[in-house]
Amino acid sequence: MIAWLTGKLQRKAADSVIINVGGVGYQVAVPVSTLNAIADPGEEVTLHIHTHVREDSLTLFGFSTELEKDVFLLLLGVSGIGPKLALTVLSGLSVQDLVTAIRSSDDSRLRGIPGIGRKTAARMCLELKDKVLQLAPDEAPRSSLPPAASSDDRDDAVSALVNLGYKRPVAEEAVDKVRIGRPDIRIEEMVREALTLLMKR
Repeated sequence: MIAWLTGKLQRKAADSVIINVGGVGYQVAVPVSTLNAIADPGEEVTLHIHTHVREDSLTLFGFSTELEKDVFLLLLGVSGIGPKLALTVLSGLSVQDLVTAIRSSDDSRLRGIPGIGRKTAARMCLELKDKVLQLAPDEAPRSSLPPAASSDDRDDAVSALVNLGYKRPVAEEAVDKVRIGRPDIRIEEMVREALTLLMKR
């Protein structure tokens, strides 16, 4: 079983990366948060790996932190959530925001993630509330508002999408759409939501 991979980042795609490890290219499915956190192609990267084995396939899922991987594994324990949907959950919310939503039973926020319906959101809150508290005790809900997004944040979000292979005008349009009426949106949310829009095209 593969626990982690360290090698040269060969390529980034919308939902996966290819890592060159000793001349062997490993394709690894990753959430948006990991895509934003890891190095650029050509640089060395380390990912924490979950190896998902089925009768007809073997898929690697990678994460920039052990906490992300641990939360991914917790999600797999919820009825109705498979590895692809668990990855979508981690792409829809940061680990901190996901833990906060589960701890506060904010199922409406969870239902905002593609593929998560009312029943699944309720199960996540019920089954994972105590588990995420043990896993990430320092991830307490925060009452303060995040800092307002600046023009630099907008440019960084556009650049992140361009690095994933999208044309700049298309990336700018998607980022501008998710920023409408949301002056406090954070850069991580801009990228995640803009990527969701682009993947639906």
